[in-house]
Amino acid sequence: MVTLDEVRQVVAQLPRAYEALVRGHVKFRVGRIVFLAFSRDETVMGFAFPKEYRQMLVDSEPDKFMLPSTSDMRYHWVHVRLAAVDAAEMRDLVLDAWAMCVPRKVSAGFRLDH
Repeated sequence: MVTLDEVRQVVAQLPRAYEALVRGHVKFRVGRIVFLAFSRDETVMGFAFPKEYRQMLVDSEPDKFMLPSTSDMRYHWVHVRLAAVDAAEMRDLVLDAWAMCVPRKVSAGFRLDH
């Protein structure tokens, strides 16, 4: 199972990203934009994801991915059960979510360097 601490290690490398505690939830942001958020028990991670592809993602692996709550459907957002992903997949999800929130040249530069 992937842990919050493992996600923190990935996020620590990302330019402009920082951690915030909001109403008991750990969230990671770029500026004021949240790109990752955790359930209070740290078993589910919400992450930025294009709206137009999220139903397809959830349908492809419903034991792993979930749609957000009805009130969050307006956002570019999906949830993943951390017990269902390994470290490599988590890293990909985190990087893609972060890349949605930074200028393209920042994410492209990071990916070239890493």
